[in-house]
Amino acid sequence: MTTQTRVRPSGPPTKRPSGRPDGPGARLRARWRAGLARWHRWTAPVDRLGRRLWDASEGARGVLRPIVEAGGRVLATVTGFGWTVLALAGFAWLLAGLFGWGELALAASVLLAAFVIACAFTIGRMNLRVELEAEPVRVTVGESSAARVRVTNLARTPALPTGLEFPVGNAVGRFTLPPLGADASHDEVVIIPTQQRGVIVLGPVVTQRGDPFGLVRREVTWTEQLELFVHPRRVPLEPLGSGLLRDLEGHTTNDTSMSDLAFHTLREYAPGDDRRYIHWRSSAKVSSARGQGTFLVKQFLDTRRSHIAVVVDTDESAYAEPSEFELAISVGASVAVRALADEMDLTLVCGDHAAQKPIPSLALDTYSRAGFGPLRLAEATGRLAQLAPDASVAILVSGARADFKSFARARAHLAPEVHTFAITVERGGTMALRAASGMTMLTLGALSDLPRVLPGVNVQ
Repeated sequence: MTTQTRVRPSGPPTKRPSGRPDGPGARLRARWRAGLARWHRWTAPVDRLGRRLWDASEGARGVLRPIVEAGGRVLATVTGFGWTVLALAGFAWLLAGLFGWGELALAASVLLAAFVIACAFTIGRMNLRVELEAEPVRVTVGESSAARVRVTNLARTPALPTGLEFPVGNAVGRFTLPPLGADASHDEVVIIPTQQRGVIVLGPVVTQRGDPFGLVRREVTWTEQLELFVHPRRVPLEPLGSGLLRDLEGHTTNDTSMSDLAFHTLREYAPGDDRRYIHWRSSAKVSSARGQGTFLVKQFLDTRRSHIAVVVDTDESAYAEPSEFELAISVGASVAVRALADEMDLTLVCGDHAAQKPIPSLALDTYSRAGFGPLRLAEATGRLAQLAPDASVAILVSGARADFKSFARARAHLAPEVHTFAITVERGGTMALRAASGMTMLTLGALSDLPRVLPGVNVQ
């Protein structure tokens, strides 16, 4: 009789799936997903219906949008006093209805009637032509400019008296236009004194129509803003001289070159010289005299023109008082105008404002916009090095609190061959001139010192 023995496989026992989630957390997640699925099934028809209604109302919204915008413009004409009157009228009507007080009902009626009458003053459209201009638009500190507003009635019917106002810097000019007939014009002139450098914003011109009680007011803007530039004071300077940039129309220097217009001399050929500049006739004479082949090449003198770079420090901590900063701006503007008069290339950096090869008016506009900013002198000079890497002369201007280290850090951003002049402005200080660490250090106590100091330096 044979006995069969069943051999079980070795290894860990196989776990049968129980068909249930592992742990209470998994069961909660499964219930949450099932609940979300049921919620989506219930809300899906509502979502589809809402989308259809929204798409169907697109045409109605297009029709209502102009009405809503017009209503918003109408409500914007109501002043704070007008809203107060409306609130009092509503409150009076409410009390009259609750307690039967006829006096309050009468008061509410009077307030509403006054508001309706006030709205009648703003009905109608004005057909005007309004012009704003200033003459001149660029002045120097201390000079005056005139702003003129001309209003012309283009309608066929007379225009009623209208209020007019336009900002002049921080102030506001207000006028009342007289009645204007058809095609009639009226001018209002404002004299603008300029006691401080800067940019004065003029306009925009706004007309106002409203009731005598101040319940509603309708404003219409007619012009754009206009800028009046007040340039810094300047002092005339002597020509600054020539610098280090090559220029075909510039002045010759003592530096020799292998390619230019000013011929200087002949020398023997050296490896690397351009064969186009070999002087063959002279080379043949020298070779026959020496009995050996000798080549002579032409040598020239460089002709160069200065590229002046002016950096005015706008760090407030570098100046003892605001008047020192204005003095620094005047120094930079004076040098810039002289450089442009000498037909030199010019680059300006004044804080956040910069200009490359500007015309004189644009250069002075840059100084009019300048003010205190976060850039220090070294950072502004680094920006200059990016804008004008070919600058030959750099003039750095800062205040009395700027020490030598500040100028030295700024000088480190420039190439070694750039002639650098560090000007310190100190209101009431002593005029001084010295050289230190590759820079020419100048100290000015007043703007009138600048013409006396600059002739003492050689801008070459």
